Amino acid sequence: MYLALLVIFLQCSELYTQDKVFTFNTVEIKVQPSVKVRNGAAMSIICHADISKSADFQLKYNFTIFKDRKLVFMTVADTGEARYEIPVARSSDTGDYQCTVRAEKKTRSSDPVHVWVAGMTKPILTADKRDVLEGEVVKLRCELPEEEPPLLFCFRKIKTNSTPKERCVPESYTNFSELEVSVEEGDHILQFDCFGRRNVKLEWEESARSNRTLVTVREPFIKPTLTTVPSSNVTEGDQIQFECSTAVVRMRDLEIILQKNKTILNSVQDKKLLRYSTVATLEDSGEYLCKVEQGGASKTTKLNVVVSELFPKPTLIASMTKLDKNKELILNCSINGFQKANFSILRKNSNGDIPLKSSQSLKMRVNVNDTGSYTCKAEVKGIVKESRPVRINVYAPVSKPTLSVAGGLPEVVLGKPLQLICHSVMGTPPKTFRFYKGNEVEKTVINDTYATFLDENIRLDDGRGYRCDARNNHSSGVKSSDILNVTVIVPVRDASLGSVPYGEVEDGSETAFLCSVKEGSWPILFRFFKKTDREVLLFEKVEHADRAMWHKKTMKRQDTGTYYCVASNRANVDVRSRPITISVILAAWKKGVIAALVLVTVAGAAALALWWFLRKKKKAKGPSMEMSGSALAANLTNEKLTRQPSDGDYYPGPDLESAEVEYTEVEVSTLDPHRAPVQKGTETVYSEIRKANNGSLENRHSRISGHPDAT
Repeated sequence: MYLALLVIFLQCSELYTQDKVFTFNTVEIKVQPSVKVRNGAAMSIICHADISKSADFQLKYNFTIFKDRKLVFMTVADTGEARYEIPVARSSDTGDYQCTVRAEKKTRSSDPVHVWVAGMTKPILTADKRDVLEGEVVKLRCELPEEEPPLLFCFRKIKTNSTPKERCVPESYTNFSELEVSVEEGDHILQFDCFGRRNVKLEWEESARSNRTLVTVREPFIKPTLTTVPSSNVTEGDQIQFECSTAVVRMRDLEIILQKNKTILNSVQDKKLLRYSTVATLEDSGEYLCKVEQGGASKTTKLNVVVSELFPKPTLIASMTKLDKNKELILNCSINGFQKANFSILRKNSNGDIPLKSSQSLKMRVNVNDTGSYTCKAEVKGIVKESRPVRINVYAPVSKPTLSVAGGLPEVVLGKPLQLICHSVMGTPPKTFRFYKGNEVEKTVINDTYATFLDENIRLDDGRGYRCDARNNHSSGVKSSDILNVTVIVPVRDASLGSVPYGEVEDGSETAFLCSVKEGSWPILFRFFKKTDREVLLFEKVEHADRAMWHKKTMKRQDTGTYYCVASNRANVDVRSRPITISVILAAWKKGVIAALVLVTVAGAAALALWWFLRKKKKAKGPSMEMSGSALAANLTNEKLTRQPSDGDYYPGPDLESAEVEYTEVEVSTLDPHRAPVQKGTETVYSEIRKANNGSLENRHSRISGHPDAT
């Protein structure tokens, strides 16, 4: 029974759970009365949740409202709507509002809605002082208590019958701003106000003007008075006195300054009167300014003074401004329409003027050192005036110039530029130099002592003379240099090497090497090299010709190799020839000696072998052979034998056609003529046995073959 009850309970719970199903359709924000509200009006932010449920059951809703992602309101309700009331809307309530609803385990958020509270509260302005002196500072404070930063505060200074002056101060972290304002000269009754600004969605919103604050200004001192004694119109040499005075409330920190053209002439402190006197000159004409300062207050007075001229500036006249050395110079100083003055003539110098004579005129014989500027001074009643300077130039004649080549030697490589220097030691600068190539003027240069000329067009026929001349303002005229002849050096070109004999040279013979060039100025340095693993210089020679010869009297086998030559001249360009190869071989007579020695050696060996063979054979045949040999020798004595030139090893006997030939092969030992060990070989010995027609005589000749030089 209990089991049945448990099953029924579980089923009922499952049915109850299945009936409690819901889902969020939408969650949205609504603003009443609208999304744009006037400052100070009431405003409601409503969060509404639209939900679908499977049955009629009760839910608890948790509402959270955010402004600019910051929590501003939270509540729990039994219905799907919550309301956030703002009784008095301020500009600080402007922002993006969003709400979130949570029921059971489900949460849903709305889209953000921007709410703009238009208008700003009226700012409050206060001042720390209501009664100030000129030059003092008033501290102002402008506040927007119900607004939130960032804000921009603008202060206005309002004077009677003038446009207000405005100054704005940004404040990023406070809802108030403070500003110090200086009270200037002429500020008597001042009014101040302020207003605020803020930026909403890239638009500036401005508050109303604050209350106006009145500030009364008093003068700490009166505007100064500036006078001159005897008057503002004086003549040069008169004594003139300036007086500047004021009336002041308090004397402390009071300063009076007298100045002209921003130059302070005199000043006093803690006094109401300033005096300044001087002897009037023309330079004293102009505008004078008296300035009184105390704290931040300042007042000025201006006065124009005219000083009449007592006498004009003197004039210095020179008899000549450009003259030769040792000429006479006359200087005269005068004042137009005025004679009663004290005159002096001076020479200008960087360390101070040098007095020459206290007189109206000066006569002198000049030297080069007298070149310079001269003036004269005139003094009347203590007033001294100076004339404009006169420049005097004294010239010494130029010396004869010298013309030289910048490199030193009067020569130039063909195709290279030539730089010449024209130098004149003596003479007063500036000097004018002219360069000539032949009879044509190439260049004119003005310099103090020397000039240079660059001839970039050097040809082979430019050996003609160069010259230059120099002159200055001296009356002696032009001085010319000597003619300079320049040697044009032609660089070496196309070197070649040959030899006699060429190619193969007999050992011990003489060989001549010839190195020549197609072009090049003399002298030419010829160098002969043999090319091995390094460059070996064999011979060098300087020739005033386009070729040089080197005789090597005895060539040896180690002289076999590759040879070349290098030619150069003063153009410093090395030209290398193509290499040639020389082979050193044996001389003909040495070959003959070697061949003769070989033949003699072979012939001696053959003769020795023949002797040995005949001796051996004689011992083998016995007495019959001796008899036969004796008969044959006797017969041969009576015959005349003739050697045929066609066969050096063949000796014919009488009646060769009827002779019978018998061949026998024997072994012969050949002896080395240089006493070497015995060499053995198989040789064929042909025994020729010839029978005479009478049948009574047999001739036997032996022919030995097997060695190419055997006989």
